[in-house]
Amino acid sequence: MMHLWKRTAWSTVSALLLVLSSQLISAQNASKDVSKDEAKVAKERAQIDADAADVLKEFRGMKGADALYNKAAGYAVFKVTKAGLGASGAGGGGLAVNKKTSAKTYMRMGSAGVGFTIGATRYDVVILFETQDKLDAFVKGGWDSSATAQAAAGSKGADVSSTFFNGVAYYQITKKGLMASADVSGTKFWADDLNKK
Repeated sequence: MMHLWKRTAWSTVSALLLVLSSQLISAQNASKDVSKDEAKVAKERAQIDADAADVLKEFRGMKGADALYNKAAGYAVFKVTKAGLGASGAGGGGLAVNKKTSAKTYMRMGSAGVGFTIGATRYDVVILFETQDKLDAFVKGGWDSSATAQAAAGSKGADVSSTFFNGVAYYQITKKGLMASADVSGTKFWADDLNKK
């Protein structure tokens, strides 16, 4: 009887050890997956930061841009690809920055158009916000695209406008420089999942 009890006890302990070891291995693998995920997110953020810094540096080198930038409470920078075969669409990623606190919000943007387009073009977007309220509304998603359209309509010519339009200044930059006009109809901006990691 004692022998049977020892055998049962040993089987129970063995089974328990097997379960615990498998849980430990699963936990270690999950930890590795989280670490990989965190490393990927950190890499994506670093790339966005670097791209935004390059675009902002180019923008601030344009005539009139630095003076307007210095008046802004914050800004957003996006790298965008517009593509289509017939109907067009554009999408990209970037970040919004509070100049006072240096807080960053990683963001996405997208739009759908009906203009005839063949192939793909790339451009950068810089948005300046005159007040904290305008920046906050943009980051939180309470953004009216008509404000963007009004700001874009105000930036005509090769120079950066010296004023904000409804508290916003919007610019598209191509390889050829500042775009004289920008079609921003139907453009949406939203916070990226990169902020949750």
